[in-house]
Amino acid sequence: MFTLHSVRPALALACAFALTYSIAARADDMATFATGGYARGLHSEQLMHKIDTNGDGMISKDEWLAFQEKAFAMLDKNKTGTVDAKQFISADGGDMASFATGGYARGLRTKAMMHKIDTDGDGTVSHDEFIAYQTKVFDMMDTSTTHKGMLGKEEMFATGGNNHH
Repeated sequence: MFTLHSVRPALALACAFALTYSIAARADDMATFATGGYARGLHSEQLMHKIDTNGDGMISKDEWLAFQEKAFAMLDKNKTGTVDAKQFISADGGDMASFATGGYARGLRTKAMMHKIDTDGDGTVSHDEFIAYQTKVFDMMDTSTTHKGMLGKEEMFATGGNNHH
């Protein structure tokens, strides 16, 4: 018969495994959800400071989405609400690299990232697809239980980034 003393170590081991697995799975999810270049481009203090418009050291979902709105507007040079492959992947980074960071711009503007964001597979990225994708990225990074809905340095760098400069 099982006693509390015999079950406790097994329960502790199971909890430790589940926690370890969920943290590793979250990093794996980001790696499969985004390309390595894009994920690396997100994880820089320079980009964090650009998105953190109120300077509190945290990125709110509103700040994140406002930044992504501006990024899409820079991609959508024709102001049609849709970006084709030529605009999205353009080697001419234009204002994007100075607005964001070079790593973010290079990581985002790839054929692989375009295909991940283009959920309907029509060969274009609409405003709605872009913002829905970026919302999912924020939600995947939003892992804190103490400041839910906000990204601090721990969250910005937790899923594979080590560009702390």
